[in-house]
Amino acid sequence: MPYISVDALVGDGPVAPPPTLADGGRVSENALRDWGAPPANVDEDPKRVAWRANYTAELARVLNTPADDYHDSAARLSGLVKSALLEFRHLKTEPSKFFEAHRLLVNHGFEQGPGFSIRFTVQYNLFAGTVLELGGPEHLRTLDEMQRNGELGCFALTEKLAGVNSGLVVQTTARWVPDEGAFLLHTPHDGACKNWISQGLTACKAVVMADLIVGGESKGPHAFLVELRAKGSGPGYPGRTSTGVTLGDMGAKTTGNDLDNAWISFENKWIPRESLLDRYCDLTVDGGYVPRGGTSAPMSNMELIGQRLFTGRVAVAQGAHEFRRRLFRRTRAHNDAKPCWAPGGGSHSAKKTLMLSSVPQLRALYRDADAKEARMTAYLASVERDLCETLTNGTRPSAEMVEAVAAAKVSAVDEAIEYCHRLKQEVGSYALMAGTGFEHTDFLQCCKFAEGDSRILLMKVARDRVKAYGRIAAKGGEFPSWMSPREAKAVAELAKALQASAAGGKRPAEAWEEHWDKAYATARLAVDDIVTRRVGGPDKWSNAGWRSTPASRL
Repeated sequence: MPYISVDALVGDGPVAPPPTLADGGRVSENALRDWGAPPANVDEDPKRVAWRANYTAELARVLNTPADDYHDSAARLSGLVKSALLEFRHLKTEPSKFFEAHRLLVNHGFEQGPGFSIRFTVQYNLFAGTVLELGGPEHLRTLDEMQRNGELGCFALTEKLAGVNSGLVVQTTARWVPDEGAFLLHTPHDGACKNWISQGLTACKAVVMADLIVGGESKGPHAFLVELRAKGSGPGYPGRTSTGVTLGDMGAKTTGNDLDNAWISFENKWIPRESLLDRYCDLTVDGGYVPRGGTSAPMSNMELIGQRLFTGRVAVAQGAHEFRRRLFRRTRAHNDAKPCWAPGGGSHSAKKTLMLSSVPQLRALYRDADAKEARMTAYLASVERDLCETLTNGTRPSAEMVEAVAAAKVSAVDEAIEYCHRLKQEVGSYALMAGTGFEHTDFLQCCKFAEGDSRILLMKVARDRVKAYGRIAAKGGEFPSWMSPREAKAVAELAKALQASAAGGKRPAEAWEEHWDKAYATARLAVDDIVTRRVGGPDKWSNAGWRSTPASRL
């Protein structure tokens, strides 16, 4: 379809989107806002405004109806990829465009459920983002060709015995065989099968994380670009499975069944030398392993892979937040129009008519949720801005940035789960109706463990705080001024409890297990303080304003 030019959006006055589409229909600013696009800003780049209008209109077309199955869903993403409205390379050159595209998609796909938005982040962030970060020039050309053809990929990291609770641990091996000039990719046992690989049944290629073995020595997890299937009959229908690859379906889920999730096993599959994503490492002719880049390499191979998870964590946090916002707005629109009887006089049975959103418990919930939503919106915007700068510059994320991203993922997802559950308890049978959005709340469960389980992130925060306490105590110093008194007290109490367990003969792992509840409680305090340091505490947002405008008009 022909897309809107910048000239169509820019006149003599302020920038405004009056696009005309191929069918002659006009897309109003209100229509764009209803679909999740913000109104034009007079200070905004006209090209970005034009892109937003085009992308929003394309999403409206792609997601006009629910997908029939995961093949249909994959075909729709293939078309979106092929349109190049969002290029794979934008993840490095214009990362803010990726984040906005994902937010718009979550809003557009609210009725259909979370499958398509998960598929989108796998394609752009995990698959393409890893190739962009770790691949050499030939890999980038392959990625460009995939975009032109609308080919899909997946990211094969997690394994049956190395899932979201185990970190970046893999047992799949890629053994370099110099005589063959190739790698032998193998799944050594059932527990090493790649597990819950999103888009694994419709992808032609995969970024496979495997332990690189050179000369009998492990070089740690490395990324390989591997062909899973030949090109098929059309988008969403890949062809014959490649030799040495076995694919299986993880089965039906409670939500998101328009997304295929696969288990993948490799049986001594030969893959060419060029499969290794080799921007920062290479193999010599005689089989030697050579790091590339020297001191110019911004971070280790695994840190670069982990950076894809940083981007994904922010996208997951924003996705959960947007889902929560959309659910609250839709539910409140219903509540604003739903009459209920209440005492207080009137002509009918000595009662008067109120709208459901006016009853005390719902009114209080909406007021509270409004303030918390405003605070989280500000925090996520702050983290996105700083992460985009890091991605664009290709620099190593600071410790503060890593913690800010972890806090975004943990706090946004937990808050969405809490408030959506509270809302469900107050709206009765409405929450049981299909099409309300409540049927897709298991999406938030996906967010809980996606891109690094929230429990693991919390435990890392707790461990980092205890290590810092140990350094401070050893020097007889004080806690840093940025740490709140409540956080400092909780950290000190946790550290002393661990020390007491160690003095009693417990190993470190046993001590942490004994005091797991203190560890998580301390980490949650720390996470809330991380958010507060950027945007202020809940008290600052308590007067964010109860929206007097009905939700249906927001």
